[in-house]
Amino acid sequence: MTELRELAPAKVNLSLHVGPPKQNGRHDLMSLVTFAGIEAADVLTAEPASTFCLAVEGPFARDSGPAKDNLVLQAARMLDEALDGNAPPLAFRLQKNLPCAAGIGGGSADAAAALRLMIRAHGGDKAMTMAEAISPLLGGDVLACLRGVPGLMSGEGERYEPLLGIPPFPAILVNPLTECPTGPVFSAYDANPPSAVPAHPLPPAGRARQGDFVDWVADNTNNGLEAPASALVPDINTTLSALRNLQNTKLVRMSGSGATCFALFPDMDSAEKGKEALKALHPDWWICSTLLGGGT
Repeated sequence: MTELRELAPAKVNLSLHVGPPKQNGRHDLMSLVTFAGIEAADVLTAEPASTFCLAVEGPFARDSGPAKDNLVLQAARMLDEALDGNAPPLAFRLQKNLPCAAGIGGGSADAAAALRLMIRAHGGDKAMTMAEAISPLLGGDVLACLRGVPGLMSGEGERYEPLLGIPPFPAILVNPLTECPTGPVFSAYDANPPSAVPAHPLPPAGRARQGDFVDWVADNTNNGLEAPASALVPDINTTLSALRNLQNTKLVRMSGSGATCFALFPDMDSAEKGKEALKALHPDWWICSTLLGGGT
């Protein structure tokens, strides 16, 4: 077997409706999800080895924590166990290009990429079936990232329905590189939770025009974690304001539990110009232009 390679693209929540905390401490949700292109993706490679191992490099390698605790190894070992120890051991190398704990599912995308590499190395339908079964145990975003196509996430993330009607969007993703831990954001949200998951209508059937779909998302959905996250991390408000001040933005929101925010544009030229304008004002921020909707 030669070296295998998988992209782990950023996951972007176009919407995120969150319910009240449940007895297990988790939350049901509904979320329209899409994925970035190669410009905003980690890269995971693997080659045969005597045991599962991981090396991490790249601009955010240090922020990702000890390799032994990484979701890549957790995913590989869980799938190997589900396959009765018959999966070939792999040496993984992760190029960590995405900021960590940033609301764009970086760790989940890495875990999903590891599962796809394991499936390719092992072969057979059983590996895919078991990978889908264990994905929710690794985190709420992992199944969506394993599927890697735009869709609707529900439950605690254990249900994911691919949707053909979500068009691609030129966008910029922006993170002020300020810590925004998920736990405190949910704790702030739980101080005044809804009685159920706020209503989230299904998107229009069929392939909608980009502009019409963006208008539908803006009029019918929101990110319920945006307000509590912004209250905890003022840099999120600064980021959202900076994005709204750019020319030709069609929708500006926070993704996930933050602190990454995004702006959608009518074309890539506008997105590129927005990226350069923002970089000139905030050279210390992580800023990336991409076409959402590509994924894996």
